[in-house]
Amino acid sequence: MPKAPHPIERKPAADAIAKRKAWRYEAQDKPGLADLTAGGERRRRFLRYWIQDNFWNGMHLAGHYSMKLLPMDAATAFGARLGLFAIPRFHTSAEKRARATIAKLRPDLDAAAQDALFKENCRTQGRLMIEFSHINRLVHHPERIEIRDLHHIGDSAAAGPVIIVGMHLGNWEIGPTVLTHIGLRPYANYTPPPGRAKAWISERVRRKGGLNFLPPGLQGIRPAVNLLKQGGVISMFCDEGVNGKIRGPLFGRKPHLEGNLALAVRLARMTGATICPWYNLRQDGFRFVAQMLPPITLPPEDKPGARLMEDILLLNGVIEPVVRAHLDQWFFLDNALPGK
Repeated sequence: MPKAPHPIERKPAADAIAKRKAWRYEAQDKPGLADLTAGGERRRRFLRYWIQDNFWNGMHLAGHYSMKLLPMDAATAFGARLGLFAIPRFHTSAEKRARATIAKLRPDLDAAAQDALFKENCRTQGRLMIEFSHINRLVHHPERIEIRDLHHIGDSAAAGPVIIVGMHLGNWEIGPTVLTHIGLRPYANYTPPPGRAKAWISERVRRKGGLNFLPPGLQGIRPAVNLLKQGGVISMFCDEGVNGKIRGPLFGRKPHLEGNLALAVRLARMTGATICPWYNLRQDGFRFVAQMLPPITLPPEDKPGARLMEDILLLNGVIEPVVRAHLDQWFFLDNALPGK
């Protein structure tokens, strides 16, 4: 799955929580004939958009639909081999970051075990890329997903607004399929990936899978608040990598506001929503176990924002141990862990 564009990070002050930078999404303009005849950068942009980009758009579409021709197990096995082959050869910067992150988070492992963890993560990355062509088929193969404690989300949604907090483990795209068992179709802030074909594929697959979309960035905050105040359900992820750096979990760092950990607890405070964490793990090929964790109801606070740091640490304390225990399946392992 392609990584979405993100705002440039703001460096936090040493002894304070950094303020979250508001990020407004801006769609790419379509160059017209006037750009072609203008010359210079405008002409180059026209040629990139209509010729170079369309070549890659065709390649992405061909790849997506050709993978659909493979059986599900053959597709994921091919993806595992592709990831193990391609990442060390063509993504050397990502490999360097991943190995450094492994060394920081798992210093208890010897060199051979750290190398094995990295290679398994390469297989995971390759599987994810190929499985996107097949993910919606899982609705017809319920035997491939074992679901545990789904009542945590179902009971919370029946009682009021819910923020479903996932983790980028296993294949998180199974989330909407899992939620169909209790009749939920959550809303999520959606930032289109770069590339028109990738964006079209991504939106089509996720809408068919059961997601509703909110606008990306700052434009999506007000609709999310309104939806929750009406008792709705939104979905988000609080483990994230931005510009090649891990933003969440904290991994021993001080709380900060530059990420979804802070956004999730702020939305929960503003709307009275219950936070429902969940994750899934790959078991064997294209088979998963989806685990729902006990809901989080934030404790009372004396005044708005008084417990912000504690709230962030509370949510992080649920997410971080799960991610640490399954780094081989974590999507953001190839991001760097900034200094504490």
